[in-house]
Order: sequence, then C-alpha cells, then structure tokens
Amino acid sequence: MKICVISPFTGLAGDMLLAALVDAGAPLERIQAAVATSGLTGWELRVESLLTHGLTAARAHVAVTDDATSRPAAELIAMAGRVRPAPVAERAVAALRAIAEVEGRLHGEAPERVHLHELGGHDTLVDVIGVFAALDALEVSTVYCGALPLGSGTVRTAHGTLPCPAPATASLLRGARTFGSDLAGETVTPTAAALVKAAEARFEPPPEFRLLATGYGAGTRSLPDRPNVAVVHLGETADTGTRELVVLETNLDDVTGEVLGHAVGELLAAGALDAWVTPATMKKGRPAHVLHVLAEPEHAARLGNLVLAETGSLGLREHVVRRTALPRETETVDVHGIPVRRKRGPHGAKPEHDDVVAAARELGLPARVVATIAAGATPVES
Repeated sequence: MKICVISPFTGLAGDMLLAALVDAGAPLERIQAAVATSGLTGWELRVESLLTHGLTAARAHVAVTDDATSRPAAELIAMAGRVRPAPVAERAVAALRAIAEVEGRLHGEAPERVHLHELGGHDTLVDVIGVFAALDALEVSTVYCGALPLGSGTVRTAHGTLPCPAPATASLLRGARTFGSDLAGETVTPTAAALVKAAEARFEPPPEFRLLATGYGAGTRSLPDRPNVAVVHLGETADTGTRELVVLETNLDDVTGEVLGHAVGELLAAGALDAWVTPATMKKGRPAHVLHVLAEPEHAARLGNLVLAETGSLGLREHVVRRTALPRETETVDVHGIPVRRKRGPHGAKPEHDDVVAAARELGLPARVVATIAAGATPVES
C-alpha cells in the first residue's frame, strides 16, 4: 500500500504541495492532462528546480492569461467535476466545496452563491486538481500529515486585514494537529487546508514503511534563516490489515425501529465503516437497543454528533478497537448474461447482495438461486 507523509517544515500551500509531489516523482504530464479535462483554458503549469539555503527544491508556477482572482465557487466546482479520472474529480470537488462552505458560513451566504475572492483564480483550480492528480498517479492510498505550523500577525484580504491564521483556514483546519510557529504571516493557506481535509489526511504517526522517494516543494516567500519548503515522503507499507478504529455506542429505549433503521443508513452514508443494532434489556427490565458505529478515528467526532442528532440520545460511549481485515478483491461473474460482482477473500467468495437482487428481478429467479450460480461461476476476464 502506497502512502504519502506530508512534513510541513515551514507551512503548507497548494503550490508547495504540488511541487513537492512532482519532485517526488509525480509525472507532470499526467497532472497537466487531468487539469485540461476540466475545460480550463489559458493556463500553463511549470515546475522548476531552485536552490534555497543549500537545498534543492521544486517550485510550481501557474501562469494564466486570465488573471482574475474573484469567481463564483460554483464555477470552479463545476469545472472540477468534469475532471478525469473520476477519483481526482471527487477529491477536487470535495476540496473546493469545503472552501465554499466555510466562506459561506463566514459571510452568511449559501455555499452555491459564495463568490471567492483571493481563492477564485484559475491557479487555485490548477493547484487543487494537480495535487489530487499527482496522488492518483503515484497510487497513494493514504495521506499522513505532520502538525501544521500556525503563523502569527496578520494577512491582507479582500475583506481587509485579518488575523493569522485567516478565518477560513482556521475553520478548515478544525480537528487537525497544529502548533504555534515563530514565523510571522500566513504559514498555511486556505487552499492547503482544504487539500488536507479533502485528502482525509491522518494527523497521526504513519505505520512502518519502506521509503520510496522524498520531494521538496518551495513556497514563494524567502526566509532569512531556513528554506521555505514543504516535504513529502512516499512510502510503501506492509499491509497487515490491522489498525486502530473507534466504536461509538449509545443505549436507546425510546426510539422506533424506523428511526433506528434511518440512523444506520445515514451513518453509513456519512462514512461509517459499519453500523449495527443489538437488542438489550436496560434497568427496570425495559427493552432497548444499542446502536454501534465503527469509525475511522478522524471521523469519530462528526459521526458521534450525527448519532446524537438522529436518535435524540443524551450520551455516547467511545472506545478504541483493533480491527484485522483480510485482503480481498472484487471480481465479476456472468449469471445468464448479467454481470454480478463477487467479493473474494483468502477463504472464499461471496456475491454482492445488491447485484444478486437486481439480477434475480431481471431473470425472474429467486435471489438464492442467483446467489448460488454466482458463487460457483468463473470470473469474467477483464
């Protein structure tokens, strides 16, 4: 499994992260091709090498013929949604939508009506698409990030002089690990904060990995006593399938089955790894249920709030568990001309239930018959 570890030595900006990924081996032509699929015109992306305080680093330059910096967020999001490959588009849209939502809350506007000022330039779109295209090209599955340094002083914006970190950055970094820095000014940009958020970066020590490459991305500011760089390390882990997760639980004796079923569906849609309900008997013999949620540690707080909102519960338990997941792959089999996906692990294979039900309806057969056929069928050659 490939991982990327971000070390924000003096901070992080979108162009710094993009340059570092290229320096670590991301093919520039793949990045440029992904940006082009957005339909963006009048731009050029170059990555050049420079020497800063004795360290060779890469710097990304985005030149645009249209130098407007103010655009509706909806325009950038729509362009990002056209990007190919699709996983790059999903992450790019998530980053831009996060910016729009934060700006909307700060200025009292709906996200779809937000007009981005400093972040509305086409260079923002290039940075965002470029970073996720680079991660996709490098086949990175998980991003880790070190604590981010928060600068001091002020930053000039279209709304006037604001404290550092800028309000949008501070909101986007909620839940991230940070520390106070001796550097004045903006050390983490809103674009970088949105990139880290959309990448679902883990602010925890990475597992043991084999180092494959290191890249240095230089920022535009020159510092008197150190190189202004962000560092990325690319590595490969031995995927044991074991990692720490969080289980959230709450006891419920005053909700209907419909509410419980709806809550489970909402939690799964919101990113829970699993959610389930078990019967219980509470004090005074009251029949009840326990709602359980399995979550990534970085999503536990958000999913916990969703549990409380959907069930009306007044409390929640949380404990850390270790889960071992065996390797598995998805293959496709043919059942009377209809494709059915099948998940295969080390000790057997099981057809996907939704595919089985859809095939059963189309074929006019019982679902159990389709499942039996799919379980024994030979995989279709891809």
